[in-house]
Amino acid sequence: MAEPELYFFDMDHTLINNDCDVSWKEFLVAEGIATADSMKTADYFFDEYVKGELDFDAFLKFQLIEFSGKTVVEMQELAEQHFQKIVKDRIYADGRLLVEKALATGKTVSLLTATNNIIAAPVARELGIEHICATTLEVSNGTFSGKIVGPYCGSEGKISHAEVFCANYGIKLKNVKYYGDSVSDKYILGAVGYSVAVNPGEVLKKIADEKGWEAIVVA
Repeated sequence: MAEPELYFFDMDHTLINNDCDVSWKEFLVAEGIATADSMKTADYFFDEYVKGELDFDAFLKFQLIEFSGKTVVEMQELAEQHFQKIVKDRIYADGRLLVEKALATGKTVSLLTATNNIIAAPVARELGIEHICATTLEVSNGTFSGKIVGPYCGSEGKISHAEVFCANYGIKLKNVKYYGDSVSDKYILGAVGYSVAVNPGEVLKKIADEKGWEAIVVA
């Protein structure tokens, strides 16, 4: 079988032992930027995500409250602090190796994550990944509007983001390899030619077995 022409990596629980949307709220609460009761709501949305039942519109409205009205520089600085204080030490050693091997092929490597592009950027930089396909935040008059541009990059939305990215390189999804951990990744895993379920839960593992996808454990 030919080698992939492009590599996509999910981020949370694929390359890092963390859910950045949850830890972002945790960080904001600790910094006094978000209210303490935010964590209860964040945990609720995470549970819905794990079950594959996340209401994307409601989640984004909650998740982007603190972005609204802030400048790009302000939020980039906070995202960097969040990464340094919480995320950096949670990068999987095996995840680093997977990325290094993909980069060593000389092929294009990109994150493909539901997490927004501002929070994902420090992770990509740390791992040497040049490209990011992520939920993209809208900037209006120099500040974040609290809305997104294009589709949410989660669940079936990952296919749309992947297709646009691949079209820029003249690559078909059948020639792409994707690593992902969530049951909501079943759509993009089913759309690419090289599918790897990472640390899959019971439901995703069953799907992977039925579809003949590779399944691996990283730590």
